[in-house]
Amino acid sequence: MERIEGRIVTPDGIVRGRLVLGAGIEAIEPDDSVTAERLLVPGFVDLHVHGGGGADVMEGAAAVRTMARFHARHGTTTLLATTVTHERPALTAAFAGISDAMAAPAADGAEVLGVHLEGPFISAEALGAQPPFAIPPDLDLVAMLHDTAPIRVATMAPEIDPDGRLVAWFVAHGVRAQIGHTRCSYEMAKAALGQGMTGFTHLGNAMTGLHHRAPGAVGCALAHARHAEVILDFQHVAEGAVLAALRAIPGLYAITDAVAAAGMPDGSYRLGTHPIEKRGPTVRLADGTLAGSVLT
Repeated sequence: MERIEGRIVTPDGIVRGRLVLGAGIEAIEPDDSVTAERLLVPGFVDLHVHGGGGADVMEGAAAVRTMARFHARHGTTTLLATTVTHERPALTAAFAGISDAMAAPAADGAEVLGVHLEGPFISAEALGAQPPFAIPPDLDLVAMLHDTAPIRVATMAPEIDPDGRLVAWFVAHGVRAQIGHTRCSYEMAKAALGQGMTGFTHLGNAMTGLHHRAPGAVGCALAHARHAEVILDFQHVAEGAVLAALRAIPGLYAITDAVAAAGMPDGSYRLGTHPIEKRGPTVRLADGTLAGSVLT
């Protein structure tokens, strides 16, 4: 057995002591006399990640494995391979690649638990950095994709699903449906939560913002959400907005929203069909729109 000393993050708080390691964590041995200051944390779970190490999820199984290896080196042990809005053939190929990577994973990579389907069921008026292939709900398409590789999380705009058929499908199949890439009002977002949607994708980005007379999707999240993602690079969301969300949303969680440029030198990369440019801590489209992050 191997023992590692430090400050251990547990469900009950941080304790000084030792981790006893075998095939996994065999035990936690609290010991106040331990002086090592290293912080020992569980592996990270990233529920929204498009790529890393030069690889993009949309490029197939080899790229998914490369991404999984890259993020494992930075502490991520589990992730959802996140697709971008695209046409049917590209989505079909991407899901096949994710399925292959799940069936034959990289031995030294993070475990790929399934897919975060970000689009194509989003607002064409709130694409953000998503390619311009937004479409209305297509239950045959989503069922085919889900049969290929399991969808665990889906980002969609409530306004494109006025009768709630797509939300109902996601709920019936155990998929967490999240509000994102939307121009919906506070009232529409609240109604979507009532239909079974449970979270918000990259809170504050590509959605209607908070105004005291028009609270928008962000206001609905602060008032009613159980879950919401936030990109903690402080480029996408300012510190004050993060702190406000932390006080308001019990299940607020960090994601990377990392793209292929994560871990790579400054230069040109791709996000789906979009050329993107990495410059220091940000990745942007040609028009300056933030295009995911380089977080790990």
